[in-house]
Amino acid sequence: MQDTTTGTIPRQGGVTTLPGPRRLAALEPPNAFLRVLGGFSLTIHGVNVELAPIAQRLMALLALRGRTQRSRAAGTLWPETDDVKAMACLRTCMWRVNRITKGLVIAAGSNVQLSSGVEVDIYRYIDDAASSMRSTTRTPATDLQAIGYEGELLPDWGEQWLVTDRERLRQLRLHLLEEEAQRQAREGHFGLALEAAFAALSVDPLRETAHRRIIEIHLAEGNVAEARRAYRTCRQVLIDDVGVVPSDATTGLMRSVLLAQMG
Repeated sequence: MQDTTTGTIPRQGGVTTLPGPRRLAALEPPNAFLRVLGGFSLTIHGVNVELAPIAQRLMALLALRGRTQRSRAAGTLWPETDDVKAMACLRTCMWRVNRITKGLVIAAGSNVQLSSGVEVDIYRYIDDAASSMRSTTRTPATDLQAIGYEGELLPDWGEQWLVTDRERLRQLRLHLLEEEAQRQAREGHFGLALEAAFAALSVDPLRETAHRRIIEIHLAEGNVAEARRAYRTCRQVLIDDVGVVPSDATTGLMRSVLLAQMG
């Protein structure tokens, strides 16, 4: 049977395979990077490590939830198993993960958590986006790159416990992109403002506030015809897919333009 914990180091001209558990166990404390955006991968001390599917689930669960009660983790990962067997499965899974690097998963009393030496990409994404928005030396290009799309949260996984985490990430991206669209427009970077607003629409085509940002940007740039076209698109999408008309906040934008032109 193939050892699912074997690590690989990419090299020019081929791939070198190392015996994961024995090689990595000596490298303490853990220096690991866990990727959950766009798919699962784990790198420890520069070595790409393959885990069994259930071990991947344990790592991802702890990465997203932080310190978790053992009973809750066991019940989440083995929902159709009785409590005693689920706890036994959890202990076995933790042991197998910690064969790769000692202390990768830490048990503390009734809780279990990842080592502080494990960096998770989703939190790097959040920190980079927040830092970019606070920075006084930022540039428009780096702003959009920092909050750019890096993939769905574990897109190939069908676990029910991921639904809430995926929605939280989706909402975070939408708010970051809309806020960035406003900021770029205020600073006169209308092209980048539109790019951020359209990026929000690509995440959720039915999001009225993203449509409204586009209308506002066109108006700020003086493109009334483009604003009217964007409003018609917004109205048609909402009527066709949701069965509602745009809110007063959105229609008010165009109403103010018409009144200004009449005056």
